[in-house]
Amino acid sequence: MSLNYIKNFYEGCLRPPTVIGQFHTLFFGSVRTFFLGVLGFAVYGNEALHFSCDPDKRELNLYCYNQFRPITPQVFWALQLVSVLVPGAVFHLYAACKNIDQEEILQRPMSTVFYIISVLLRIILEVLAFWLQSHLFGFLVDPIYMCDASALAKIFNISKCMVPEHFEKTIFLSAMYTFTIITILLCIAEIFEILFRRLGYLNRPVS
Repeated sequence: MSLNYIKNFYEGCLRPPTVIGQFHTLFFGSVRTFFLGVLGFAVYGNEALHFSCDPDKRELNLYCYNQFRPITPQVFWALQLVSVLVPGAVFHLYAACKNIDQEEILQRPMSTVFYIISVLLRIILEVLAFWLQSHLFGFLVDPIYMCDASALAKIFNISKCMVPEHFEKTIFLSAMYTFTIITILLCIAEIFEILFRRLGYLNRPVS
């Protein structure tokens, strides 16, 4: 792959062919990533260390924390961000290999269809992430988690665990749900922008 292909791919990822797509890239790449990287670490960074159960034994704390968090929120949201980026990256790689400029994407029927498919895939991945997040983390973080530790040792049975900074985590969860909803709405709006612009190209009088 030549440097020209790499340059076109890079520019395509940073500057999508639609206005809403460019705003989505700015929103997605800066605000959402900053919120997750900086504030996410501040809220969830030391959660495992401060997660304590009764009785306060290390093996019980680790067992119950793994039960409480099958996957850490930071890892889940990082995977969500990466997976949502994949459809757009694949499309821009296709456009770069075909030497299609960003200004020409919406003027070609085939590239327009492929781009809409990439946006639809982003929507599907965001909806799937929203559903998984609701099942993994819920919408509220309770201050007390009742852990079934009978598999660890019969003497523990049901153990009461304290969840640190539960109110901050509830706020952060709400923010991540909001980001996902905003991204879905932006993708839907981008599809409408593409359709309106395509109609403009089709109805443009031939000179």
